[in-house]
Amino acid sequence: MHLTRVTEVLSLLPAHGVGSRKDLPLPFAFLVAGAAAALVISFIALVIFSRAPRPRRRDGWSLPRPVARLLSSRFLRGGAAILTGLLASCTLAALALGSDDARNPAAYVIFVWMWLGIVALSLILGPVWPVINPLRRTHAALCRVAGLDPEVGLRRYRAGSWPAAALLFAFAWLELVAPDRASRPVLGLAVGLFVVGSLVAGLVYGTNWFNQGDPFETMSRLYGALSPLGRRADGTWLLRSPLRGLDAIAPTRGLLPVVSVLLGSTAYDAVTGVPAWFSFAQSSSSPVVVQSVGLLVVCVAIGGLVTLAARLGALWAGAATTDVGTQFAASLVPVAAGYVVAHYWSLAVYAGQYTLALLSDPLGDGSDWLGTADLVPNTALIAPTTVASIQAVAVVTGHLIGIVHAHSRALTVFPGRSALRGQLPMMVLMVGYTCGGLVLLFSA
Repeated sequence: MHLTRVTEVLSLLPAHGVGSRKDLPLPFAFLVAGAAAALVISFIALVIFSRAPRPRRRDGWSLPRPVARLLSSRFLRGGAAILTGLLASCTLAALALGSDDARNPAAYVIFVWMWLGIVALSLILGPVWPVINPLRRTHAALCRVAGLDPEVGLRRYRAGSWPAAALLFAFAWLELVAPDRASRPVLGLAVGLFVVGSLVAGLVYGTNWFNQGDPFETMSRLYGALSPLGRRADGTWLLRSPLRGLDAIAPTRGLLPVVSVLLGSTAYDAVTGVPAWFSFAQSSSSPVVVQSVGLLVVCVAIGGLVTLAARLGALWAGAATTDVGTQFAASLVPVAAGYVVAHYWSLAVYAGQYTLALLSDPLGDGSDWLGTADLVPNTALIAPTTVASIQAVAVVTGHLIGIVHAHSRALTVFPGRSALRGQLPMMVLMVGYTCGGLVLLFSA
């Protein structure tokens, strides 16, 4: 098995990986029932053993000093930033000068290494993209040349995370819907607009744009909250529970739309693998319009259901309903992470290796700069049973973490004993997401 055309890897993007229902180690019905039972049992246990918010005893366990020094070292961070800058430059060169065919690595870098790589690295190491983002560093360099303070822009930034949500939706549309999305003209235009727009926004709003409005930094921070690595306010490196990281996510403006897009885009990607939807969209008079509306509907539905469940819970608990959905938005982050791992595991493992082969010849002139042009991806980690098991574990684990966090948040947001009633709608929604997600993953 060897990918030979960029269009083939793009056709993998709306698929949910290798295998299908028959590859599961357990019957599908048993898996769905077990997932729902796990969530219900966990909720019952939480209700019994945690009827009030627990005092925060510690944020985590301090890492050994040598490890902490390595993580904070300029050598490691600077080296990672340089490698990222070189990769970005190579990708831009491929878009500008490379061939418009299967040998151009730009689509693989953008849709596999960048999109999925940020998620993977953030889940392991924490929010890495703010550290290595080449646009943030380019903005800082431009400000130095112009004699400006990069921290201070021309105007005050007040939009919260709404721009990040809109740009993440635009990227999802490019990945899942846009015609000829692997071609140089389409990718070149998209990347050019994003680069110029980000730098202009940085000059206008300063670093607050990157802190709040940049889509990939926002995504990295959210998924990085689940990382076992964290830091105290004084900079001390910690080994921590993902729940501590989720607690640190501030319920700011636009947070729920961002999380809704992260979860909704992956859910829609799974929907595109359902034969009924695929046939309906392709047989319509305007498939692009139908698919665009479908993507928007799924993302809006994700956020709308969370808002509905949170408001219903607030009414039952006798609490205020204003922005209550935002209070529970962080509980969806582990759910979204679980779906990303489950949905894109095969693509990340296989196409991620193949990207390295393409990068050895970015201009399509027969070069072999890295000596990896003949690399054949290893398929050991994408055997059907392995993929099915990873999918099931990722989805259920994400939902378990999400429901534990939602329970903890309900005890904080809703008053007294009424918190028990208030969290019932969210628990039902989580169970529904689990079962629905598994149905999409293993029936498409």
